[in-house]
Amino acid sequence: MNQDLTVGKPETVLWKFCLPLFGSIIFQQLYNIADSLVAGKFIGENALAAVGNSYEITLIFIAFAFGCNIGCSVIVSQLFGAKEYGRLKTAVSTACIFSAIICVVLMFIGIVGCSPLLHLIQTPQEVFYDSKLYLDIYIWGLPFVFFYNIATGIFSALGDSKTPFYFLAVSSTSNIAVDILFVRAFDMGVAGVAWATFLCQGVSCIMAVLTVWRRLGKIQVPEKSPLFDGELLKRILVIAIPSILQQSFISVGNILIQSVINGFGASVMAGYSAAVKLNNLVITSFTTIGNGISNFSAQNLGACKYGRIRECFRAGIKMVWCLCVPFVILYIFFGRYLLLLFMEKGSSAALMTGRQFLWILSPFYFVISIKLVADGILRGTSAMRQFMTATFIDLILRVCFAFVLSDWTNSAMGIWCAWPSGWTIAMVFSVFFFRKECKKFPNLSDGTLEDSKEIAG
Repeated sequence: MNQDLTVGKPETVLWKFCLPLFGSIIFQQLYNIADSLVAGKFIGENALAAVGNSYEITLIFIAFAFGCNIGCSVIVSQLFGAKEYGRLKTAVSTACIFSAIICVVLMFIGIVGCSPLLHLIQTPQEVFYDSKLYLDIYIWGLPFVFFYNIATGIFSALGDSKTPFYFLAVSSTSNIAVDILFVRAFDMGVAGVAWATFLCQGVSCIMAVLTVWRRLGKIQVPEKSPLFDGELLKRILVIAIPSILQQSFISVGNILIQSVINGFGASVMAGYSAAVKLNNLVITSFTTIGNGISNFSAQNLGACKYGRIRECFRAGIKMVWCLCVPFVILYIFFGRYLLLLFMEKGSSAALMTGRQFLWILSPFYFVISIKLVADGILRGTSAMRQFMTATFIDLILRVCFAFVLSDWTNSAMGIWCAWPSGWTIAMVFSVFFFRKECKKFPNLSDGTLEDSKEIAG
């Protein structure tokens, strides 16, 4: 069901819209968590390390899919808010054509370049083969990743956050069952984990694309919309390219950090692999809520309801902090038991690595969540220069601190301390940019489109 995010109490609308998104990302993360869980429990510590090692490289491909998602989603949101339905359909088809081209290029690069990249990040020999095997299978599933992301971006743009939730709930739980079937019953090892994800993502993608196709068909327009529009592609790219760069550089940064971690051996790699999955569950949840905030901001920007965008920040902070509290308590006091879910017989070094990681990072979830809410509004209002600046500050500091502190302390704990440092400084910049951007908005009496037109006249 399409939903107009420009009407109703902003806080209530945002909660109703974002909570299904949060549920969706929980199930989305189950894909990666299930892979690591099954690999660690039923194959071994080296398999867990291999899946975690490969995951950092897959994030580069996901970065491009995410950029296409958010670029399409923000522009479609703005057009939906402005009720320009003909151009909305053209924007969707334009984004699909562009995404298909990018996907083909990335598949070629992945097939040729994954092995050298695994060598570049100093992947230990005992996990190299499984890492490459996992990546080879993953790359053939990239079309599913891309078009599923486009479909969910369109759902969000139209104010529908429940449909993606239903798809992910079914496909991710199915993925766990298929993971176990392929690994335990068919004894396929890491290949079974990869093929299970491939199949379940494929089914989810096909269902989502067909539903979007039918949903768009119900939107009536006076004349047939063109399939491609260069001007709309430029608008999409203004959002997509910075988002791709943001995620890509974060992924590259994570790969550089992974190369430092790899130098401490397979046990530390395994502990980090398990802990970072738990951490990514939280960060990706905040990022997804930030994406929902982008859709909310974009629709209201299209409708010229600027006051609602300001209110969105306060409502967003309340929402993410409500999520922070249980995660922080869970990771600090029960982190050991969560880590053991990924390890059948985890070594003491692996467990201690994971626990240290969670102890150091989790209290700072309150900090990074503020940044991601502010970033969501910046992206939704097309303030991409400011958005990129805050992102790069976070990334550069985290990578630099990881190298410096790991060398200084001669332990992996120095790497974990890099995250809070980057998050804190980048949060200050994001909030500053958000406040500066809000000052550009007209102060309307009730935030209606009619008021803004009167002022413009």
